[in-house]
Amino acid sequence: MIGDKLLIDDYHRSAAGLIYSKLIVLLKNTDRAVTVTVAGESGCGKSETAAVLAETCNREGHKALILQQDDYFIYPPKTNHDRRVEDIQWVGPQEVQLNKIEANLDTIREGGSVISKPLVDYDRNHIQEVNLPVEGVKVVIVEGTYTTLLKNVDLRAFIDRDFRQTRKARVARSRDPLTDFIEKVLLIEHEIISGHRQLADLVIPPPEDEQ
Repeated sequence: MIGDKLLIDDYHRSAAGLIYSKLIVLLKNTDRAVTVTVAGESGCGKSETAAVLAETCNREGHKALILQQDDYFIYPPKTNHDRRVEDIQWVGPQEVQLNKIEANLDTIREGGSVISKPLVDYDRNHIQEVNLPVEGVKVVIVEGTYTTLLKNVDLRAFIDRDFRQTRKARVARSRDPLTDFIEKVLLIEHEIISGHRQLADLVIPPPEDEQ
């Protein structure tokens, strides 16, 4: 997503290290690209952890690519917010083109050289389609709230922090004020996403000061 900002700290580096320790085993046992999801609730550190993981993979000679779920929403951010205001039941996996992510992952796994994917410009409230070269990619990291639901994934990581624990991080990174409506959205997301924990191959605990 254009306009995103990351605030990386030691927690994200530790989380990425845990994922990489599992990932390296998978890389040793296959010649195709390995797919990893990093999921959890808003503000838990998905984007930051994915960024550190990609940096680690690239440094170790495993070309990495990050796909952000935020780019695959059906509507751009402000329009999607309006849709939620109109109908709060819109909140959930149905907001996201998970099938489009699946198709992109299939292309990469099959050795394709380019994928066509959406790219969100937050400030312009616009989604454009871009062609992204993927030749030589060995690790695809898909980060986002609902990415645990993706099929044919090699490793599912889940960051076990709920929206109450991550309020400070959300305030620091948020582009919009945390209104009562946003808190209501986060509660609905919590009820959905917390159930995905049991689907994960790796559950990353919260920082000690949140336990």
